[in-house]
Amino acid sequence: MPLLPLLPIFHRLNRQHFDGVLARDGSPLSSVRWSDARMSRTAGLYRRGPGIGEGRGSEIVLSKPLLEPLPQEATESTLCHEMIHAWVDLVLRKRESHGPRFRAQMDAINAAQSRFQVSVRHHYPVPVKPPRWWAVCPSCGTRYPYRRRISNAACRRCCDQHHGGRWHHSCVLQFESAV
Repeated sequence: MPLLPLLPIFHRLNRQHFDGVLARDGSPLSSVRWSDARMSRTAGLYRRGPGIGEGRGSEIVLSKPLLEPLPQEATESTLCHEMIHAWVDLVLRKRESHGPRFRAQMDAINAAQSRFQVSVRHHYPVPVKPPRWWAVCPSCGTRYPYRRRISNAACRRCCDQHHGGRWHHSCVLQFESAV
C-alpha cells in the first residue's frame, strides 16, 4: 500500500477520539512525520525534548519500512497509539508509558470504532536484515549473528560451562564479516 500523507489521518483521528485537543489553530501540537528508512524495528514512536519536532518540542514518527507494505488500518492503529502518548503527555501532563491513562484511552478508542484496534504492542512482520558480522566462539565454534562488532563479547555457553558463568578471555568471540 503506498504511503499516505499523515496529517489528514492525524486530524481525523484527533477529531474522532481526542475532541480536537491535539491541534491548535489547525496545527498539530506535535510534529507528525514518516521516518527515514532506518527505523525498521518499531512501527512508531512519540518523543519529546528541546529541539525535537520542528521546534514544537515533541514528535510522532511512523516507520516507513514497516508500515508501507501493510494495509492503511496498520498506519491508523500505530498513529492512534502514538497520539495517545502525545495526549497523555501534552494534554494530561502526565509521565507514563502504557499506564492506566494510556490503557483507558486505548480501550475507549477500541470500543468506539471497529476499523482498527489500538494495542500496546504491534505484531507486524519485521523485515529481517542479514547480519553484518558473524561472531565465532574459539572454544566451541558456535556462530552468532551480530549487526555490529562488540569488543570483549564472550560466548555465554562456554563461560557458563567452563568458567562458572564468569567472563573468560578464552571465550572472547572473533568477528568475521558476513558481507
